[in-house]
Amino acid sequence: MNEHNNIFKHLIKRTGHTVQEIIPLPQSGSARAYFRIKTENKNTFIGVYNPDNKENETHFHFIKHFLSKGLPVPVIYTATDDFHYLILQDLGNVTLFRYLNENREHLNNPEIINLFKKAVDDLLRFQTDGIKEFPLKYARPVSGFDKRSVMFDLNYFKYSFVKTNEITFDENKLEDDFGNFAETLLQADSNFFMYRDFQSRNIMMHNDQYWYIDFQGGRKGPLQYDLISLIFQAGANLPEEVRESLYGYYIEKLNKKLPHSVDDFEKYYSDFVFFRLMQVLGAYGFRGLFQRKGHFLESIYPALNILETQLDKRHFTVHLPELNRILENLIKRKEQYKPVAVEPERLTVEINSFSYNKGGIPYDFSANGGGFVFDCRALPNPGRLAELRDFTGKDIEVVRYLEQFKEIDNFKKNTFNLVDQSINNYLKRGFSRLQVNFGCTGGKHRSVYMAEALKKHLKNRPELLVVVRHMEQDKL
Repeated sequence: MNEHNNIFKHLIKRTGHTVQEIIPLPQSGSARAYFRIKTENKNTFIGVYNPDNKENETHFHFIKHFLSKGLPVPVIYTATDDFHYLILQDLGNVTLFRYLNENREHLNNPEIINLFKKAVDDLLRFQTDGIKEFPLKYARPVSGFDKRSVMFDLNYFKYSFVKTNEITFDENKLEDDFGNFAETLLQADSNFFMYRDFQSRNIMMHNDQYWYIDFQGGRKGPLQYDLISLIFQAGANLPEEVRESLYGYYIEKLNKKLPHSVDDFEKYYSDFVFFRLMQVLGAYGFRGLFQRKGHFLESIYPALNILETQLDKRHFTVHLPELNRILENLIKRKEQYKPVAVEPERLTVEINSFSYNKGGIPYDFSANGGGFVFDCRALPNPGRLAELRDFTGKDIEVVRYLEQFKEIDNFKKNTFNLVDQSINNYLKRGFSRLQVNFGCTGGKHRSVYMAEALKKHLKNRPELLVVVRHMEQDKL
């Protein structure tokens, strides 16, 4: 941190200011670190440190190019010679995404739709004016939308999300589908600027206008991808009628500017809807399921909802049977990603049963780092008895079997005492959530029994909202 501060202080001197305070800002999905730098004369700047200096170099040159085209991006003031550090214009804290969430009850109002229409207008400028004299030599990891870049994203989806969800599939058939899908996508006209992450989190609202950030993954590519990124953003969760309205508005504007491009745009639009949804699910898998970053985890359920809606209303332009089957199986599992409801005036206790052999320890969508995990595999196992194998821990037959053993009573007393202690402490401290997980081999008998037993133990506490989920049984 001191090293960062010293370098930022040196860079700020180049602008004629003196640093008063340097405040770290929350990180998002990447390894980049952001800082708000306050100066003695009350000016503020944004400092960027990136261990990948090549990405910062790209950022530097893209900003210079877009500013030369009159596009609304932050001014870049200075950078270190190695591009590890940049000093940018401070555009505040208000994004279109934040504004949208603060006004979610008005999503269908013309005011909100007009805000997105303004973004659509600017998107077309980036796509058509921004590509002129574009410094492609600085684009990373690729300069254009090609088969390799498509396969990067498809495999990102396969390895970070499909395999993580333990979906069974024929690898050879899926690779055949991926190849055919890539060839289809590459038939779209790709002579425009492709922003890559044109969504409301990257649109700043500052001084009564929009400013655009996080375009350093941009390249030469098709039109469809970026509009879809905006209107199908999972976190924004726009109503379908708003998406259709914005799609129609984009077509209207495109027809005025590039009428010869409309047919091509419409022809491949559905394919790019699925492609973008697969790409973001790959990102949510990696950033959320592997790195356990909160807002990525929270986005999985709405993204799967969008995927389900789109599979009902549109289709691929090429036959992709294995990929279709995988997408349908993913939708069947979406409930395991549904965030637990929270009531501000009560402590929410989320109780989960799970299988160590199948799904593993449930994810904590609150990003609090999880809570208790109790291993029930040391308890007597009803699953070993043929007459109890088809029952679950909810059924009286299993309950009677388990409750004849003294170790069941001891296990309940010990776990309940620990949970009670945390609940009482959390209530005093005003916490909103506690997660309690019970695991066994198959997630069917012992863990289900213990989850239900804890629910019963807590049922007479009105200050609690108790939610029970049986991760394996809910899949059936």
